[in-house]
Amino acid sequence: MARVQVTAGARVHFGFGNLSLARERLYGGLGVSLREPWVRVEAAPADELRCEDPQGSEYAARALDLLDLPGISLTIHERLPAHVGLGSGTQLALATLAAVARAHERESRVRERAPQLGRGGRSGIGCATFENGGFVVDAGHPAERFTTQPPAAGEWRVPQPVARHALAESWRFVVAIPDIEPGRSDDHEDRSIERVVERADPAIADDISRIIAQRLLPAVAEDDWHAFGDAIAAVSRLNGAWYADEQGGVYRPPLGELVDVLERSPAVAGAGQSSWGPAVYGLTDSERADTARAAAREALSTIDVDGEVLVCAPDNEGARIETLE
Repeated sequence: MARVQVTAGARVHFGFGNLSLARERLYGGLGVSLREPWVRVEAAPADELRCEDPQGSEYAARALDLLDLPGISLTIHERLPAHVGLGSGTQLALATLAAVARAHERESRVRERAPQLGRGGRSGIGCATFENGGFVVDAGHPAERFTTQPPAAGEWRVPQPVARHALAESWRFVVAIPDIEPGRSDDHEDRSIERVVERADPAIADDISRIIAQRLLPAVAEDDWHAFGDAIAAVSRLNGAWYADEQGGVYRPPLGELVDVLERSPAVAGAGQSSWGPAVYGLTDSERADTARAAAREALSTIDVDGEVLVCAPDNEGARIETLE
């Protein structure tokens, strides 16, 4: 048994392939792993649970129960901003599980156990990027199994990736996080998704399928960041059409203005809202990163909102699990 450290990067969620019950597969997430920001946890074996962070303590307790272990000393050194669209809950849950398991020399099997932690219910992107990083498209769920009323907590399997690609090291994602109300989560998110699924137009899913097959996957295979950015922006806009009644527009106000200003920059190819926001992303490359950063700051200024701007490289490896001693 040993002291271990787990570091997992954020993820950007571009949207879903389908939200209509009229199609065979429901959901089917698309997203990418970022090298930063990240969550970093440290764990060491103990005879009881010791953790000062309430959320970390909750996930650690579940992990100990799943692994039939007596205790763990868990410290969260860094964490992702909560409910902004960067996958903070899933990455913390999986990092905690992996740290508890490695500290006690057990297999974590994060994909198998994620449902018992309440993660991976709709999208498999958080789990897939934790495992291997990169750009991921997941399979979603059979529509008859995962409808407006999802299976009971833990009674699902995390969707498997149907495509996974490493992104070019020169690509960068500029991420603007405005200081406004956090995005939806937990029961509020569940109710919103239920209403969206009940009335989702299946024709939008058909349009997204064509974009994925004819534009998005060819672009990533050919390392064409311009075409990739345009394609993910199109997917984001089409997802926004499903969510418009729930969030007050194709993008949650005032994020539409952020997206518009960001997309006007010649340094940015495609922009969109990650999950429920408020994080907004745009794609650029290392040569244009400073110009893209300035465009994101201008976008925040345009809506007269303070916020943080990050320029992040893609993460093609997944979570780092290290033994410290």
